[in-house]
Amino acid sequence: MVVVQAVLNRRKIRRLNLCVIFSAVIIGCGDRIFIFGGVFIMTDEQENVMAEQVDEAVEESPQEIEDRLRLKKLRKKALRRYLREEELKPYQAELIKMQQYLEESQTRMIILFEGRDASGKGGTIRRVTRYMNEKHNRVVALGKPTESEKTQWFFQRYVQQFPRGGEVVLFDRSWYNRAMVEPVFGFCTDKEHKDFMRGVAGFEKDQVRNGTVLIKLYFSVDKEEQNRRFERRKNDPLRQWKLSEVDVQAQERWDDFTNVKYEMLKKTHTTHAPWTMIRSNDKHLARLNVMKVILNSVPYGRLNSELDFVPDPGIVVSGSRELEMMEAERLRTGKLEG
Repeated sequence: MVVVQAVLNRRKIRRLNLCVIFSAVIIGCGDRIFIFGGVFIMTDEQENVMAEQVDEAVEESPQEIEDRLRLKKLRKKALRRYLREEELKPYQAELIKMQQYLEESQTRMIILFEGRDASGKGGTIRRVTRYMNEKHNRVVALGKPTESEKTQWFFQRYVQQFPRGGEVVLFDRSWYNRAMVEPVFGFCTDKEHKDFMRGVAGFEKDQVRNGTVLIKLYFSVDKEEQNRRFERRKNDPLRQWKLSEVDVQAQERWDDFTNVKYEMLKKTHTTHAPWTMIRSNDKHLARLNVMKVILNSVPYGRLNSELDFVPDPGIVVSGSRELEMMEAERLRTGKLEG
């Protein structure tokens, strides 16, 4: 079968400023010939645009093709990011409504963001607080204790940051440094670590008994995803500041962190101050579900009752369930995972 497409005639209708193209497709099959014709009418401007597109397609260099495909990928990524941010907005509006309830009732709220390095804590905090009233919320990320602070009661510098009535304080890492990072890297003595583990449950119980809403979130990311995020930080000049000396060793000390996480959950997951585990390999789903967890912690009047406030059980796991899974894995493999 032979197919031939030809432009048989092309005439200008000057008075109407139109271009008329007579075209035909001739198909030969065996001893038969089929002719399909058509008439296409377009303005001069449309004709020029079509001609330019044809010329560009013909003349596009390999580099231009690569640039065009890269731009298409970037546009797709930007659209996906936009849609994800839009999905968060109804819940961010609910957080504002919740904040109004806290102000009216003079309720104090503390939210702890703990977890492995590069697990998405900072990005989640930014989404949670993005539209909240800055006068009534604070993000606290304390650095190394000073020499003077080292001589104080361990909890003292954290207590100084506690909320007043109607305020929300979000700790980007908290007193649980002493349960996780410090013992792994030798930043505290064994005695200091044991004293903390014995005293923290009572300390938290006192806060809750006095009316503070305490939410403890632990962000859990797998080893491969953590490594991928570290590599991105190394190669992205806009993210390199996030890469600390501790981060560099996080992969090597993965099992050490798993062990101290297990001990921490065993001794500090309590009925009055339970842990909520957040599976954060997917950052967007982690952020969305953290907002649901926070919103479900107080009985404020919903702004939109039709929203889905039920956390995804594949993302949000209770501390007790996490302990069960870690113990089951140890029985199966002889090694803690998580």
